[in-house]
Amino acid sequence: MPSDKAGIIPRLRPRSAFPTQPVTPLNERPMSTALRPSACPGLLRIVPALDGGICRIKLAGGAISAVQARAVAAAAERYAGGVIEATNRANLQIRGIGAEHQALIADLLAAGLGPATAAGDDVRNLMLSPTAGIDRQMIVDTRPLAGQILATLQSHPRFHELSPKFAVQLDGGEALAMLEHPHDLWLSAFEGAGEPWLAFGLAGCPGDLPLASVALEDGLALVVAVLELFLDLARPEQTRMRQLLAEHSADALLAQVSARLPGPVIRVGDWQRVAPSEPLHIGTYPQRQTGQVYVGAVTPLGRLDPLMLRGAAQLAEQWGDGSLRFTPWQSLLLPNLRAEDAAEVTRRLQQLGFLCSSQQTLAHLIACTGSSGCGKALADTKGDAVKLAALLQRHGQRLDVHLSGCSRSCAAAHVAPATLLAVAPGRYDLYFRDAAQPGFGTLHARNLSLEAAGALLDARPRSTLDD
Repeated sequence: MPSDKAGIIPRLRPRSAFPTQPVTPLNERPMSTALRPSACPGLLRIVPALDGGICRIKLAGGAISAVQARAVAAAAERYAGGVIEATNRANLQIRGIGAEHQALIADLLAAGLGPATAAGDDVRNLMLSPTAGIDRQMIVDTRPLAGQILATLQSHPRFHELSPKFAVQLDGGEALAMLEHPHDLWLSAFEGAGEPWLAFGLAGCPGDLPLASVALEDGLALVVAVLELFLDLARPEQTRMRQLLAEHSADALLAQVSARLPGPVIRVGDWQRVAPSEPLHIGTYPQRQTGQVYVGAVTPLGRLDPLMLRGAAQLAEQWGDGSLRFTPWQSLLLPNLRAEDAAEVTRRLQQLGFLCSSQQTLAHLIACTGSSGCGKALADTKGDAVKLAALLQRHGQRLDVHLSGCSRSCAAAHVAPATLLAVAPGRYDLYFRDAAQPGFGTLHARNLSLEAAGALLDARPRSTLDD
């Protein structure tokens, strides 16, 4: 996979990173039109693609209200081709946008989906667990700290220098957690001497061994210190933390971060985040709140249409609290349901076209836009994924497979157990994940048809694919 897809960001003069005024939503005050060039789509920057413009709507913690969901559905229908995507960072995208893109932006801003400042849109890159605040296993409710971090990122001009790819993860110890997406800075809650602490690391994942830890109340100060230090040390071409670590050791950076913090920085020994034992993003699961559950459903290959989104919004209002949460697995959760209503909600989600059972093979496949919408893709990955799912379903296989139209791996932020890399229409190279190998892993076979790839995947033991 590529080392980076972000452009060079000009550096500004250092200044304090703490916001001094409350953050006001962008749609409540005049909007600056000063947007920096970037290949990354945003809400205010529509990026062209083969099938039209792309608008990325960043959701705080993956959460969106039913009213806002209907606004997204209406915008996709009115100004684009009706294609909505759930991304692997728990955001939404509208594809196929035509000439009326300014009207689309205005409608989304009016729905309260915009950033606090125009320049702040690029840096709203904070991932939480989709079950933040409701997870039975959580150590802390990360939402208050997340709100502080997002406000700081958006309100202070210096942080607008960060690459649109620069990302932070805040993990509260939930049972439903994405622990495989690399982040420039990650924080993960654990209990130390009966108090919540935040372990943290650089250029990695919460499943890695942490660099050190801070008290929960120093979480915001830690994020500010790490980001300011990065901007102080990084050259213009160094847009990601891993690039800075190639020149500065983690221990050297830790010493400088520690000097900027109000509280102690403590090494955490051999503590390591335990990976979840089952996929809790699909199906019905109890919440921390007594008598309440959430229902998770996967969007087929990361896509949903306006009818599906409107239908999910209606279910959230009728049976839940009017909120929806999108996940890094390109799925959505309807939280705060009564346990006795879950079966009916699941049935209605299935009628809308969502995948509600882990026994459905298509729920385990991810695919990029493919040649129908991207000029770089060498195959129709989404169409091929549907065909592959049918082949695997016949044999009862439930394999996590990634179909990528090119080596950029846009659909997956982490390496899947099996990857099919397109080399021509309907032809793929097959890779199996191998921690000792870079990129997609070990090349197993070249130039396969879908039928041949399906046969090889069928023959591979499931335990091997899960390694």
